Amino acid sequence: MAPVCLSACRQLLPVRSVSYLCYLFVFSLLFLWRYSDAALWTYDRQTLMRIKSAQESQTLECPPAPHNRRHPRFIHPSSTLPPFNRRHPRFIHPFADCIHQLPCCAGYRKKRRRNRGNRGGIRVRIRREISFSPAQPRTRQLSTVYAGHSDLYLARRSWDPRYSCHLSVAPFRTQIPASPARPRLRVRSGGVNLQNIRPLELTRCQQVSVFSAKAALINCRSVSNKTFILNDFFTGHDLDLLFLTETWITSGPGELSAFGELCPTNCSVISTPRCVGRGGGVALVFKNRLKIRTLSTGNYSSFELQCVKIESTTTPLVCALVYRPPKPDKDFISDFSDFLSQFVPLHDRLLILGDFNIHVCCPGRPMVSEFCHVLDSFSLLQHIDKATHVLGHSLDLILSYGIFIDKLNIEDASFSDHMPIVFDITLSNPMCTVKTPGRFSRYINSHTAIQFSEMFKKTAFSTADRLPSNPDELISLFHSSCSDILNSVAPLKYRRPKLTSQQWLDEPTRSFRQACRKAERRWKKDHLTVSFDIFKNALLTYQAAAKKARTKHFSDIINKNSHRPQILFGTINSIINPHVSPDADASTDICEKFLKFFTEKIENIRSQFNPSPSDITPGCSGATVIFNTFKQVSLEELREIVSHMKPTSSPHDVVPSHIIKDTFDTVGPSIQNIINSCLASGTVPSCFKHAVVQPLLKKHNLDAKCLKNYRPISKLPFISKVMEKVVLSQLQPFLDLNEISEPLQSGFKTLHSTETALLKVTNDLLLTLDSGENAILVLLDLSAAFDTVDHNTLLTRLEQWVGIKGTALDWFSSYLKHRTFSVSISQFFSSTAPVSYGVPQGSILGPVLFGLYMLPLGNIIRKHNISFHLYADDSQLYLPLKSKDSLQPLLDCLDDIKGWMATNFLQLNSNKTEVMIFGPPKSKHTLVSNLDNLEPFVKSHARNLGVILDSELCLDKQICAAVKNCFYQLRVIAKIKPFLSPKDLEKIIHAFITSRMDYCNSLYIGLPQSLLNRLQMAQNAAARLLTGTKKHDHITPVLASLHWLPVNFRIQFKVLLIVFKALNGQAPSYISDLIHPHQAPRSLRSSGNALLHVPRSRLKRKGDRAFAVAAPRLWNQLPLDIKKAPSILVFKSRLKTHLFTLSFPAS
Repeated sequence: MAPVCLSACRQLLPVRSVSYLCYLFVFSLLFLWRYSDAALWTYDRQTLMRIKSAQESQTLECPPAPHNRRHPRFIHPSSTLPPFNRRHPRFIHPFADCIHQLPCCAGYRKKRRRNRGNRGGIRVRIRREISFSPAQPRTRQLSTVYAGHSDLYLARRSWDPRYSCHLSVAPFRTQIPASPARPRLRVRSGGVNLQNIRPLELTRCQQVSVFSAKAALINCRSVSNKTFILNDFFTGHDLDLLFLTETWITSGPGELSAFGELCPTNCSVISTPRCVGRGGGVALVFKNRLKIRTLSTGNYSSFELQCVKIESTTTPLVCALVYRPPKPDKDFISDFSDFLSQFVPLHDRLLILGDFNIHVCCPGRPMVSEFCHVLDSFSLLQHIDKATHVLGHSLDLILSYGIFIDKLNIEDASFSDHMPIVFDITLSNPMCTVKTPGRFSRYINSHTAIQFSEMFKKTAFSTADRLPSNPDELISLFHSSCSDILNSVAPLKYRRPKLTSQQWLDEPTRSFRQACRKAERRWKKDHLTVSFDIFKNALLTYQAAAKKARTKHFSDIINKNSHRPQILFGTINSIINPHVSPDADASTDICEKFLKFFTEKIENIRSQFNPSPSDITPGCSGATVIFNTFKQVSLEELREIVSHMKPTSSPHDVVPSHIIKDTFDTVGPSIQNIINSCLASGTVPSCFKHAVVQPLLKKHNLDAKCLKNYRPISKLPFISKVMEKVVLSQLQPFLDLNEISEPLQSGFKTLHSTETALLKVTNDLLLTLDSGENAILVLLDLSAAFDTVDHNTLLTRLEQWVGIKGTALDWFSSYLKHRTFSVSISQFFSSTAPVSYGVPQGSILGPVLFGLYMLPLGNIIRKHNISFHLYADDSQLYLPLKSKDSLQPLLDCLDDIKGWMATNFLQLNSNKTEVMIFGPPKSKHTLVSNLDNLEPFVKSHARNLGVILDSELCLDKQICAAVKNCFYQLRVIAKIKPFLSPKDLEKIIHAFITSRMDYCNSLYIGLPQSLLNRLQMAQNAAARLLTGTKKHDHITPVLASLHWLPVNFRIQFKVLLIVFKALNGQAPSYISDLIHPHQAPRSLRSSGNALLHVPRSRLKRKGDRAFAVAAPRLWNQLPLDIKKAPSILVFKSRLKTHLFTLSFPAS
């Protein structure tokens, strides 16, 4: 294939002149090299053969000027033609942006004389080419392509193939619509038939969206006293990213409250405090629309570092925020080089900025040359060329690699000795967070319940003489009736997510902010010192006014809702722990991922077990009583149940739970009809068996991207939970009356708690140690035990071990089977998946059914004569041992437990299995060597139901942990003290401090006073915080004025309260069995004093601390009127008065 232009050139050149040929050859090469971005038309061989012999001599002519009416002008908006193309124009189609144009090598041809009346020929051809538009629906052959320039002039003979030199280099469309059918264009002398042009496939260019993010770098030197100033700086400059160094924020409690004031609406912050010592710290404040996540980095001793990644669909941007302390450090260059060597090769776009405290403006300063050499070695660009400190040095630097930084401006310092640096970053295809979609919701006010009640009385559900007997049809009719009423009184309205404004910003504060900005403009205009002082004072005034306004705003909310604990503690939590981290991503795809994760987790556990049918079938316990049917619930019983239930609801609830509670007099009979129909038929409606699972991050500092860090929270319909409560109210008395439940199971049972379980276990261990023997404690834990329960095994156990048969068993079978769940995050929902295993999570009957599922376990442990205690899925095995005793019974028992759990689809969590040995150190070593496979699990201390037990049972570590937790909460409460009234502050202290000191404090009875003084110190600090008492003031009068019992007497109060409950049948049976009335050998005057028997003990730190010994001793010291109290409330009142008198005799 030969270009046409060469043939034309051959005719125009005189062969006889060799020098002229050489000159023209060099001239052509220069033009080909200079204009290599043109386009050529290409022809196949057949077309070339049809071209007439190039014997005709023709000349090219320079195109007319743009103002010539004969040749219209075509303009492209993005580029301009080079001079060469302006001399040799070609008609180029305006839709190919990726075509390079090569210059024509033909000479000029003489302008052809135009006859009058033929002007339309040129315009016809122009219109024909314009009609070849990409918007046409049909496919055509490509005749001409666009060269990518703006000034295009159409030459008269631009169709001539002999002088056309356009070649498509990078076509961008795969299909070109065809033009409408028109008569074939007449081929003139020297012309071309357009049908002979080779069709070219075009490809689409990739669309790249460019987003310019506005960023700023500030060394703020303490965030806490500039929160509102920085907030105004962020909003005033419309920033997307704000990099802060020297935040002086520590990792202590309540420190995040400063970021609650700093962060504007719909913004988040990532803070990296200094690990050790004061000062330092870096943080990034950004808008939530950007998708940003933190990157793990190494620890460097010479500088502080925070790395984040701004996600993008193409190439993400990695930002590294650095703060280097000003002190000389010889390791900085090596540490910084090590950091760059790790990050620069891994990322194509890198932004490194911060306060380096290196005077790059002074080449003679230390480390400057080495630092610049490091930057040059990694091809980093340094963008700061002016002073960034008030003393005239460039300390804050911005380094970049592979990104474009524009509009960099170093502003004057006003609130710090470092100058703010504002600049723009170009982000390509940034991944923005998915905006929360609008949702349909109802506006419910105080009149909604009244209107709903009046209209419900007129519905078919209330007035119909005959209702459906099928529970599914019945609940469907109820839902449709309620839905119609709610659509009338409170119709669904689409609500868009709104930006939450700063509600505390009142008019006086706004005026202070306006004055601040006015002073700033004046200072920037005249640059006078007096203007700067005025501006600085205005900033301080605005900061103080904003903090005062915010304090008053939250104080009003707390005082207004002090009687509503949910709002009270929610508001306080928003102050203490502001929502400064970005929300987890929410979308339907993420909901599907959670759905798959939760389902596969249970399937993986279940797949590890493959028991035979004979192993699954449990032996019959010989149940002698039968529970056949449920009795019909009365309206008064139902009213009592509903009134005591929490107003929780599911997203699929048709009627809100609080509306049901408010209108129970009207809807109560209908709900009664539905529940009685379900109990009578032994079926549960399908809508009652669907749970909506909402993932909840287990701890705020866990990785939000890891699905295993989330806990599934199931929400069930409110009416279904009411029905479960009705069933439990009939099942629980049957279990208690026939003593079917495991007596040593304390989980989810009335009158039982973790404290009573631990009191029983520690009592037995202390008595064992007091007798001179050793003791061993094994703590077992199960993995997802509630979710792996086999339904068929549970139904068999209910029938054979509990005695549930008939319609009641049918109801439980319908309740367990064919359940479903879906995952919900924000307004997004996943698809529905079946729940084939486990007891229903979030239900009322679930914990009770799990306890019945575990019934055979107690018999297995008792068979080996080993003491145990259960709390839900936590098991504790303990037994006394002498140094020469064999541990084989314990090992055999553990093997049987493991085998039984495998046949019942329960998996032991080996990571949480712990073994503790109590006794003298010499005998411990012998016992450890005999533990066989349990030896790796031996621990010196372990957490058991929230209490840290040590091998000496002195509870030293537990008290240290409790004191540490109390002071942590005290520091948090001190942050919010200005927002609270004294009454509300005392309520908060009891909720966060006193409750932690009182948790399982009955175990502290008999401990040395030196340990209890630590707890007393925490109580004294709380009293000083509440009353504002000075550090060196005497604390006893303060405690007396607050009516707070000291720690030692609070412990006695708890022990005596448990004794009173045990004597009056309001405590577990295993606690009541530890105390016995005193039986004198003969009649004495003290026989009527309600004394208890005090067992003998050997050791003061062991036996005397056991509940069976210490509790009767304290009880016998009480006055008789307290022992004979008619109720618990009277007993508490009299006991506190008695102990208060002993604590503060003078008062």
